[in-house]
Amino acid sequence: MSFRFVIEPGRSEKNYWQDIWRYRELFYILAWRDIKVRYKQTALGVAWSIVRPLLTMIIFTIIFSKLAKLPAQGSAPYAVMVYAAMLPWQFFSASLTEASNSLVGNANLITKVYFPRIIIPTSSVFTSLVDFGIAFLLYLGMLAWFQYMPPLQILLLPVFILLTFWCSFGISLYLTAVNVKYRDFRYIIPFIVQFGLYVSPVGFSSSIVPQKWQWLYNLNPMVGIIDAFRWCLLRDSPFNWNSFLTCIIITLASCYFGIRYFRRTERSFADNI
Repeated sequence: MSFRFVIEPGRSEKNYWQDIWRYRELFYILAWRDIKVRYKQTALGVAWSIVRPLLTMIIFTIIFSKLAKLPAQGSAPYAVMVYAAMLPWQFFSASLTEASNSLVGNANLITKVYFPRIIIPTSSVFTSLVDFGIAFLLYLGMLAWFQYMPPLQILLLPVFILLTFWCSFGISLYLTAVNVKYRDFRYIIPFIVQFGLYVSPVGFSSSIVPQKWQWLYNLNPMVGIIDAFRWCLLRDSPFNWNSFLTCIIITLASCYFGIRYFRRTERSFADNI
């Protein structure tokens, strides 16, 4: 297959989205490379995809269930309730962490050749799906261990996985672009992720939040996503329409403004890196 390159002012801007399809093989290469090197030269390898959410689940179960005596959601064991929330949270946090540093980590590639830069953070978000898949297999094992049968609406889980992807994608694009311009921002991102873990209903049910503060709490997009995951994976777990609709609005807004800001600052990436 032969390609013809035409250099003219404004051509890359006009054909930007077409170029993403033309460079799809680069997307596959970057995603596969990230998957192979993520746990290279580690003692546990891909087992880290299981160890991290598993340890967090155990700690949260001890703190919130045994010490704080918070109730579980529905008839599900507390550990199952926590892990059902860890699935989307791990996907979201891994996407933000990996994508925000993806452009800086590929500085040599960005400064040498042209391609749509949005491919790099997008491949990082897709790579996080691999960790999600591995963690989900552990969740199925937990269901068998506790002899807990999930509800029929588990069939709708791919819809909420897609929602988690777009929420992670929009926010990651903005953080990625900011991190290129302000390099010290990379130290703030882990704090944002850690803070978000405790203000999201991962270790507890969002129903314990007082009703008068629910509207403010729902501004965290992960509240709607976690509630939706629990509705899919747990019996007797209600579907929170308020948090879900708020999450959709915030996700659409984050994708719009994230893509817009990324595209506006993209032409200066090579100079800033």
